[in-house]
This record gives sequence, structure tokens and C-alpha cells, in this order.
Amino acid sequence: MVSNLEYYKVFYYVAQCGSLTVAAEKLSISQPAVSQAVKQLETNLGVRLFSRVSKGVRLTKEGALLHEYVATGYERIELGEQKLRKMLDLELGELRIGASDMTLQFYLLPYLESYHEKYPQIKVQVSNGPTPETLMLLENGSIDFAIVSSPFEKKRHMKVTEVKEIEDVFVAGRKFMQYKNRMLDLQELEKLPLITLEQNTSTRTFMDDYLRKNGVEISPEFELANSGIIVQFALRNLGVGSVMKDFAQKDLDSGKLFELRFNKIIPKRQFCVVTHTENRLSVAAENFLEVLGK
Repeated sequence: MVSNLEYYKVFYYVAQCGSLTVAAEKLSISQPAVSQAVKQLETNLGVRLFSRVSKGVRLTKEGALLHEYVATGYERIELGEQKLRKMLDLELGELRIGASDMTLQFYLLPYLESYHEKYPQIKVQVSNGPTPETLMLLENGSIDFAIVSSPFEKKRHMKVTEVKEIEDVFVAGRKFMQYKNRMLDLQELEKLPLITLEQNTSTRTFMDDYLRKNGVEISPEFELANSGIIVQFALRNLGVGSVMKDFAQKDLDSGKLFELRFNKIIPKRQFCVVTHTENRLSVAAENFLEVLGK
């Protein structure tokens, strides 16, 4: 039975140094304290661990056997301390983030780029998926924090910080030029071939709920998994795309697409950083949130 781990630490240093005096210097304690620790360990174990030689001490056969095991354990502890110091100094560690396509492309990516340049030793794992799936990963501890788009159900253990305002729009190409520069009623969407995201996304849920509250029920022509593909479909005149405006901004600016205008303003939404208040963040995660300013 291990009675005092400090005795084994002294034993390890004496064995490594072959000298009580040198071991005392390395341990920053007195030589009598080193001698007393060795004697106490020998008494507890009932065996001589060292024999005196002209220039110090050397292990007995019993001491050499014990040292083989003590050295392995102590050196593993030292290695663990070194790894821990590196983690605290951000020279080692892992950052686990959950993000949707939108939040990754239009908010997170520049921060990840600068963070990786500053802390290249930190392993960054990004789980990319829709908001409900990402929040599930946060729930079960698979990620450190989530960056998602509203709306979503906020649970009591979630800390939610809004970080960027976003806007949803309907965009179309030249085939639908008759709708350009017109003030439309939302009900006209029921007559148009719509291109939307799949139903398991916060964006689709938001738009469906908003339209339903205004008496509009839509049956999309295409339901796609990616907003960027919605823009490509709209450019090919396959329908009117429902997307976050940032996805279509370049094509809106170039005139390849135009934005439909309505007599009711579609409410703006938010990108949000979400953490789990009951989960302890890693040093890397805490540091990254400081970079985000959250």
C-alpha cells in the first residue's frame, strides 16, 4: 500500500542522481529531509533500497526493481504536467464547434482563420449541420459551443448571445422579371415555384411560421439542403429562391438576380453563440470565445 507519494518522489530523484546531496538540490529540500524520506520508505517496505558507495548511493536489487516501476509512473506524471502546461499555454488542445452552413460562411470563418494562424497547435473540429442537429450536439457534450441562426428553442441551461443580424429574402432571375420593382402581397408566393431549404432547418421553420401567421401556405417546387444551391437554382430560373440575403448578395449586386419586394417586412433574425451552462469549457474554447468577444 502506498503510504506517502512524496517518499517515492524522493526515492526517484535519489535513484536518478545516485546522490542524496544532488537529489536534495534538485528537490530544493535539505539533505537530512531526503535521508529521512528514504529511511521512512525503507521502513514502510521492510527492505533496503540503497547501499552506500564512495561517491554516493546505488540501488540494491530490491531498489532497482522498485525503481523500474516508480520511474515509469513518475515520468508519466511529469509528461502529464508538461502536456497540461502546454494546454494552458494554448500549445496543445482541441476546439470543438458546431455551426450551420450560414454561420460558418458568413460569421465564423474569418475568426477561425485568424485563430488558427495564432494557435496552429490547437486542433479545430467543426461539426457542420442545421441548427436543431447542432444544438443536439451541444446537449450531449459533443461540441464546446454552437453558432447557429435563430429561431430555436432556448432551454434553461443555454446561454445565448446574439452576434450578427441577418435578413431573409426571396430572389429570382430574368424569367420572373414581371415581379421586379413591384410591391407584392405575400399571398402571391403561393402561386410561384419556390425553392427553399429542407424542413429540418431553423431558416425554413422561421419562414414557414412567418408566412403561416400571415395566412400564406407554401408548397415549394424544390427543397434543398444547401442555401448556395438554392441561389444556383434561382440563377437557372428554376424558381424563386428563399435564402439569407448574404448568400445571394453577389448576384444581386451584379444584377443576375433581383429581390422580390413585399408589402409586409420580413422580420430580421440573428446569428447566436450558444454555450451549455452546465458544461465546463476547455481552455481553447474559452480563449476562442474571448476572440469572438463573447
